[in-house]
Amino acid sequence: MTDWLIELMEILGAPGAGLAIALENLFPPLPSEVILPLAGFASSRGEMDLLGVLAWTTAGSVVGALALYWVGALLGRERTLALAARIPLLKVSDIAKTEAWFLKHGRKTVLFGRVIPIFRSLISIPAGVERMPLSVFTALTTAGSLIWNTIFVLAGYLLGENWSVVEIYVGVGTNVVIAVVALAVLVFLGVRLSERRKGRHALPD
Repeated sequence: MTDWLIELMEILGAPGAGLAIALENLFPPLPSEVILPLAGFASSRGEMDLLGVLAWTTAGSVVGALALYWVGALLGRERTLALAARIPLLKVSDIAKTEAWFLKHGRKTVLFGRVIPIFRSLISIPAGVERMPLSVFTALTTAGSLIWNTIFVLAGYLLGENWSVVEIYVGVGTNVVIAVVALAVLVFLGVRLSERRKGRHALPD
């Protein structure tokens, strides 16, 4: 993967880094924690302009996020509710609560969600489902992406030959996020199964 990224950046320069980041939003196996520090390292060697890298990677982030936003917009609220109704142990009321929460905290979620592994890409879909104003979504995504990209590009720029160290530390953070999400899912399933058992016991003979 690293060889492919190097070749892409050698051919296209900073726009190549932007293209890679746009694809990263759509295909998570392309990790930004590899792309961005590598681009920063290339900048430290004078192969790409640092400001150009920041501009192009941020533009790539926004393009990728907008693609997922429109996936959510095309899916729409009614289809989302219909799909939720078919998922075992999931209630439509759960989606309604999530929707209410997103409507109240959506702007902060989109902004800060851009700096959380895994959620960076996924947060665009509910924003599309809820049809957050496109101008607001774009502005928040640009700001959050610029923060994330700047941190990792500068890390690669300053670490030089040791740029790959960034991936190790981010990998630990990603695993923590996955563990927390997995625990939350297990708790949710446990609560819902308990409710179902209680409901059966409450039925008259």
